[in-house]
Formats: sequence, C-alpha cells, structure tokens
Amino acid sequence: MEPSAYHLPVLLTEVVELLQIRPDGTYVDATFGGGGHSRAILERLGPQGRLIVFDQDEDAYRNRIVDERVTFVRENFRHLQRFLKLHKALEADGLLADLGVSSYQFDTGTRGFSTRFDGNLDMRMDTRSTLTAADILHSYSEHHLHQLFQDYGEVTNSRTLAKTIVQLRKSHPLRTIAEFKSLIQPIVKGNPAKYLAQVFQALRIAVNDELGALKELLTQSSQVLKPGGKLAIITFHSLEDRLVKNYMRSGSFETAEDNPYAFETPPKRFKLITKKPVTAGESELRANPRSRSAKLRVAEKI
Repeated sequence: MEPSAYHLPVLLTEVVELLQIRPDGTYVDATFGGGGHSRAILERLGPQGRLIVFDQDEDAYRNRIVDERVTFVRENFRHLQRFLKLHKALEADGLLADLGVSSYQFDTGTRGFSTRFDGNLDMRMDTRSTLTAADILHSYSEHHLHQLFQDYGEVTNSRTLAKTIVQLRKSHPLRTIAEFKSLIQPIVKGNPAKYLAQVFQALRIAVNDELGALKELLTQSSQVLKPGGKLAIITFHSLEDRLVKNYMRSGSFETAEDNPYAFETPPKRFKLITKKPVTAGESELRANPRSRSAKLRVAEKI
C-alpha cells in the first residue's frame, strides 16, 4: 500500500522545520501511522542518525520502513521511556507525536472508528487489547456513560444519551455501528454528522485511554529528551491541546486557575518555540480537509 493512501501526514513541512533535525541526531516518532513524518525525518538524517518509531497498530507495523537506522517498537507510546532505554536511545534530539487517528483507520470500516461505514463497534488501536466500544456501551453504568460522553465528547445531551443506552441495551443489540446509530437516532441533537462524531470520539478516547496515554507521554518527554531537544505534538481536539499547552508552559496539566489551592509551582521543563499553535495553510486544507482541526505545538527542553 502506498503511504499516501494510508495516511496523509499533516503539517509535514512545519514539523520538519521546527524539529531542526541534525543529521547525526536521535529522533522519536511516537505515532508512526503511515510513516509520512518518519520518512521526512529520515531524509534529513545521515548514516549516523537514528529514528525510533512507536505504533501499537498492526496495520502500521505492516507498513513499517525497512532501514537500518529505524527501530520499530510495536507498543503504545505510554511506554516511551522503557523502550528508549532498552534500545539505548535516551537523550533524544527530538520527539514527535501526531495524535490523530490515521486516515487508514478511519477509512477501514471493520475497525469501527468511522460513522460512515457499518462494522463492529471496535475502535481498538491495539487489537491485542480486549476492551471494545461495544463492551463499554453494554457494561458501563449510566453515570459512567454520562461522564464519558460529557467529558470526552462534549456531547450536548450526554445525560439523555447515557439514559437511552442503558434503557435500550437490555433488549437491543449494540454490537455494530448501524445498530447503535439506529438506536440513538431519535435523540440526536443538531447536525447528525457532528453529533455522531462527538459520540464516537468519546468512545474512542475511552477504549484507548488516549488522554491517560498522552499524559504519560508528556511526563516522560522531559526525561527522554536531551537539553535543547525538541518536543512536537499535533493535536486534533481541545482536550488534547489543553493538556499539551499546559504541560509545555508550566510542567503541569492544570492551569493555576484550574487549581487555585496549589501551593507548589512545578519546575518549568520546556521553553515554547511556538507561542501559538501552528495550523494548516490554504493549500494543505484543500489537499487534505482532515488537517483543518490539526494544531502543532513545539517546545524545547530546558
């Protein structure tokens, strides 16, 4: 499969420029996906350069780059430090994470990520894990579902949605996307496509513990980068962007306003390179509409 068919890498030029790649450096691509960012980094690495890539997705592993400078780690990036230590790649010069679901994952109906296809309500990025979206819909309490849709999807009627699911799941199967969409159709608010996208985002984040994994990645980033090393993160929704912004600015996941009772100020670990997030330009938006919500933030380890 052509890498471009797998996933168009977003903000590619900007990422490569802001990482300031050294030919003999060690770089980490924590979200290999279709390998677009990795290939661009490799082009700028010399024979002594190293690239460690992480991806828990089996399809991404099948599309891996065969190059002696590349080490593929088929694990979630939350295990970053452990595997960089194992591969003697601590003190990295740069770390990139593109947090979006790959186009390939969205466009493969059987993976269950997209509302456009029918398929099992799966949504696992790592098919070796056991929890699926269907499991969540069938087993979580009404309160837990309400919190999930409210916090992870910012769904307007999250309480009604949770109540409806709990009432109807006793007598209706909730195994496929079509069954689920049909069941909640009467309570969809506003634009149906947007509503379903928010619901699916919430389920996907819960299935893959995406925010928990991101926090672990950010916490470990300051331990695996050398002073002057660059941290580049591309986010696709406000929940992720808020965590990245706060951590890069203050070394904490909360702002001072979030927690006015905090006495200790965590040590600053990074210096911002991008004061505001970098977003896609007109030509990229035309070529790849999915880049519209992408935000790139870059910081340098102090």
